[in-house]
Amino acid sequence: MTDPTPPPPPADVDEPDEGGDRADGGDDLVARARELVARLTLEEKASLCQGSGPWHTRGIDRVDLPATQVNDGPHGVRVPSEGDAIGLVNSRPATCFPTASTMATTWDPDLLAQVGRAIGDEARALGTDVVLGPGANIKRSPLCGRNFEYFSEDPFLSGHLAAGLVAGIQSIGVGTSLKHFVANNQEHRRMTIDAVVDERTLREIYLAGFEHVVRTQQPWTIMCAYNRINGTYASDHHELLTSVLRDEWGFDGLVMTDWGAMNDRVAAVEAGCDLEMPGPVEGAADVLVAAVSNGRLDEAALDVVATRVVALALRAQPARDPNAAADLMINHQLARRVAARSCVLLRNDDDALPVRDGERVALLGLLAEKPRFQGTGSSRINPTRVEDLRTELTAELGDDRVVFARGYESPEELDEELLANAVAAASECDVAIVVVGLPDAYENEGDDRAHLRLPRTHDELVAAVAAAHDRVVVVVVNGAPVEMPWARDVEAILDAYLGGQAAGGGIADVLTGTVSPGGRLAETFPRRLEDVPSTSQFPGGPSIVEYREGVYVGYRFHDTVDADVLFPFGHGLGYEPVDWGEATLDVDTVSDADLSDGATVTVTVPVTNQGEGPTSEVVQVYVRDLEAAVHRPDRELKGFARVDLDPGQTAEVAIELDRRAFAWWDVEEHRWVVETGEVEVLVAASSRDVRSTLSLHVEGDRLTRRDVPRVYADPPAWLAVDRVSFETVLGRTVPPNDGFGKPFTRNTPLGALRKVVQGRLLLAGLERGLRRQYGDTPEVAPLVRAMLVEAPVRSLTQSGLSLEQVDTLLDLLNGQWGLGARRAYDQVTAALRNR
Repeated sequence: MTDPTPPPPPADVDEPDEGGDRADGGDDLVARARELVARLTLEEKASLCQGSGPWHTRGIDRVDLPATQVNDGPHGVRVPSEGDAIGLVNSRPATCFPTASTMATTWDPDLLAQVGRAIGDEARALGTDVVLGPGANIKRSPLCGRNFEYFSEDPFLSGHLAAGLVAGIQSIGVGTSLKHFVANNQEHRRMTIDAVVDERTLREIYLAGFEHVVRTQQPWTIMCAYNRINGTYASDHHELLTSVLRDEWGFDGLVMTDWGAMNDRVAAVEAGCDLEMPGPVEGAADVLVAAVSNGRLDEAALDVVATRVVALALRAQPARDPNAAADLMINHQLARRVAARSCVLLRNDDDALPVRDGERVALLGLLAEKPRFQGTGSSRINPTRVEDLRTELTAELGDDRVVFARGYESPEELDEELLANAVAAASECDVAIVVVGLPDAYENEGDDRAHLRLPRTHDELVAAVAAAHDRVVVVVVNGAPVEMPWARDVEAILDAYLGGQAAGGGIADVLTGTVSPGGRLAETFPRRLEDVPSTSQFPGGPSIVEYREGVYVGYRFHDTVDADVLFPFGHGLGYEPVDWGEATLDVDTVSDADLSDGATVTVTVPVTNQGEGPTSEVVQVYVRDLEAAVHRPDRELKGFARVDLDPGQTAEVAIELDRRAFAWWDVEEHRWVVETGEVEVLVAASSRDVRSTLSLHVEGDRLTRRDVPRVYADPPAWLAVDRVSFETVLGRTVPPNDGFGKPFTRNTPLGALRKVVQGRLLLAGLERGLRRQYGDTPEVAPLVRAMLVEAPVRSLTQSGLSLEQVDTLLDLLNGQWGLGARRAYDQVTAALRNR
């Protein structure tokens, strides 16, 4: 059996750097960048504001400025192979670590720092200067097709985990790109949708995780999202990119667009968006030159963004090493360890797990033999090797103890023979382990899920085996929550999420007890989709999506209304019993003045492993405001710690709560306020499993009661917020949710062009070209489909058209034949004149 425990990491990355150390030369780096920019022509400065290809910034040989290489990341490195410029079909092998949704269940920023260092090592060996990730977007709905790339429904947990990964990658001189900034919480219309969200919710839920990473780690780059936020495209959003990100949080790095997310090049420079990716876009630099020349754009603003691009290149240079190499075997072992530590034991009646000595196991389900271990789309990694559960479990138990049956082949077409064979195999064994999950087609970048159900054949297999056997263990492979209609009919449920290339070995280690499960859910598993507060407004469209649920996202809603959930946020079991002692606070009262000076409140609780084997526990601390002047969720996560325990060991777990633990965003004063009043500190094993409740008096601002609609002040069990109430907290009227009809514009989704004959002809040609470029595999098809439907017309610049040519095309699509012909004539004439 492969040793699941790699050597310990170097001491310098054991913990994320909470001081935000800049390994970049600081002010000296900026000064050098400014000196270099001062030597550039206007045209050269403008050229720096877009990429030179899919994965490189532009270098300038005249001043010895190198290009910077960026590559997709979050849970590995995806560097295209020769002959595949994009790398969606073929890419160079790299370790495929568990996805963000999986690593999140470890609740262990230190472990993510180790993963980050391994990713950074491989990035450096592959020539990558910046890894495009991690994603810190909030899981507003379990239906978001890209949730496997995100950490949590909770911004505090998401921010601390993302900070760990960023700390690890950047500790060796490779940059990160924290994404997608901000409110990119769905795939439907993600390139054009307007996320209509009130100020307080934006601050407390959707920005808070990004804020923590920026303040503590200073990622080298931030990637802005495609979508609009309250009417303004992310690339043009001065308030978010400059006022909040730079002026308030102190971000000193570069902002780049998501691929094809640039809306208005001049407005983006003024807003603080530095780099358009990918490139080159025909005529984009000319637009900036013209804007400076005619006075629309101050050249000083162009100098600022050019300086940031140059600074990124200079920052990346010291770590470049053509002889760099990564230890792929050590990294695979780390991937296996993380996969095991990520497994969440949701249920374990009568100690159905682990498998005991001498027992025979029926291993059922095609996913045990042909694993799904990562998501589809731009995050897809070409693994260095892949472990499947059948092989790894057999290696641990022996050939004579494992009986395998596929159980299903198709997701929806039931095969009675395969089902009967699986039930027969189960009858021969002491325990039946059924592996079910979500196929690639059920969740992917480009599409949102339509429901929470597993494939029909998977549910049928569990039901049939459960009816015939009294000890059934279900292993779920998924990137997001699923319904489990059979949950009460089986003895154990192990959620393995998407565990990366070593998932098979990690799951086997947990099933056999080689590793005790220690994962905790980073998101709520609802019983029904209808119970999720965003459901009535997800995914919205055609042009806007309303975040009517406000701050009531995930457990913040479910626990406030005491909803019946399948499994609560933070839930997870181990194999050994752990005793929790009485928790204590180090103060009886605290003042805002004290907290403003950097003081903290410390919660301490002793936890003891009373079992015979090693285990781990996650101590979670929630804060409940009993006297707030505004509506607040019943509880909010404000601290956590994961601790490993040897048999008989007691650990004193101490968790600090700072000022922000007690604060909420005051829309009237546009700041975080700590309010005078009584609060409770809940020390818990999950959001529903509270072990100690501690009282605390806080002295801060004395605020008058804010009038809020009743639906927010006292939310019902099924949250249906009317428009008037939403507009009250929004502070304005909701914009019209118009479709995309004629006249077509640069921001019209390509799919809307099907309304006219010339549009249908255009899309048919685009589809043929995209399939030639990207292939037609199941992994790529959703992205191609999404591009043909969701991408705005201006994205045609990615296929070689200039913005002027796009405008000409729009004239023709809108039936303005004369204007279109004149534009075309002028463009052809100009091209001939410049030959």
